Order: sequence, then structure tokens, then C-alpha cells
Amino acid sequence: MSRFDPPTPEQTAAVDAAIRTRHSMRAFLPTPVSRETVEQILEVASWAPSGTNTQPWQVHVLTGGALERIAGRIQAAYLDPTQNAAHKEEYAYYPHEWRSPYIDRRRKVGWDLYGLLGIEKTDKARMQHQHGRNFVFFDAPVGLFFTIDRVMQQGSWLDYGMFLQNVMVAARARGLHTCPQAAFTQFHALIAEELALAPAQMLVCGMSLGYADPSAVENGLVTQRAPVAEFARFLET
Repeated sequence: MSRFDPPTPEQTAAVDAAIRTRHSMRAFLPTPVSRETVEQILEVASWAPSGTNTQPWQVHVLTGGALERIAGRIQAAYLDPTQNAAHKEEYAYYPHEWRSPYIDRRRKVGWDLYGLLGIEKTDKARMQHQHGRNFVFFDAPVGLFFTIDRVMQQGSWLDYGMFLQNVMVAARARGLHTCPQAAFTQFHALIAEELALAPAQMLVCGMSLGYADPSAVENGLVTQRAPVAEFARFLET
């Protein structure tokens, strides 16, 4: 298929299905994912657009002992109150002042997840445990860290978002699932040390990659989407 050929209905349906069935999974099977498959996903994802073809993404793929080591270290820092307090995010992912409808959507997805897991609003210990699952990549066999050169500006972060989406959609096309995780940004200094990052490299986020556990109740969470009429304007005259 050339870049000028229209897609067949089957191709359109396949792309739509990969996008629509991409959900953030929070429990994975131990089934290995081959390096070849990960490389295929990243190669496809690299076709994401970027301003003047700058391609600002850098990816660090962890499996096996390397994954266990860094996950164990982050989890230990998260669970230790003194260490936890010493680690701060390097950039603000969320707004400093929440407004509707964003805060409403945020609260709903949180309580929907906790509801599936049977976690009450007052059960701080189980909430902390569930959040801590981020730092073991929800038991996925592959952990990804994404970094960007600090010289790059806001436009390159927009480009990066398109690359991340490509990674997740390409994974779905191969029967895999993902969970993009901004939670890791709190421990950017620890991660930079473990990955031996150059000072010029900044952590963007992490991501879990693997085969979703269909028996895990938390994987039944399906978030809602606003209808097109709510977020789009069509101007014709």
C-alpha cells in the first residue's frame, strides 16, 4: 500500500479497532514479549510526525533483571515516607488549579477503579498499595521509559505525545496492551541514576507493555469519552 492509496474498509476497521480497544491496563500476565516485537512496535511508532522531523523521542526498554532491579528500587522509595517526601516531580503534568469538567472526569475514573477493586474512600492503605502497583509496571514483562533532551520546547512535547500514542496503538495491533504512566516522574532522579542518563536527558513518562490479564477485575475499567458535539465546532460559513 502506497501513501497515496486509499485504505480498504478492512484496513480502516483494523486501525479503528486498535485505537478503540486501547485501554490502560493495570494487571499483566508474565507472558514474555520478544525483543523483535518491541523493536517492531518502536519502528512503527517512529513514523509519528514531529516538527521539521526532529524526532525528539528516546526510549529505554527494560526486561528481566534490569526491570526487577529498577522496579524494586522505586517501590522501596515509594513505600519509605522519608524517601518518598524527598522525591518531587520535575514538571507539572496536571494543573495547579482544577476546574470542571476536568476534575469531575479525574474523580470519576479514580472512584470507578477503586469501586472495581472494592476500595473504600477511607481505605488509604489500599489506595497507597494500588498506586504503588505503578512502580512494578503492574507486573508487565516489559517496562519503557521515555526521555527527551532538555533543549527541546513545548512543540516537541506535543510531538512526543503522538509518538507515545503510536507505541500504544502499534502494541494493540499485535495483541498487546499498555499503560502509560506519569507516576514515574516523581522518581525521575532515581530513574536517571539507574539508567545512567546524561544530565541533558529529562524523563517524560514510563509505560507498561505486555499481555493484559483478562481475569483481573481492574482491567474491566472502561473510561467514558465525551461525544464529538461536546468538544468540536464545525464552521462552514
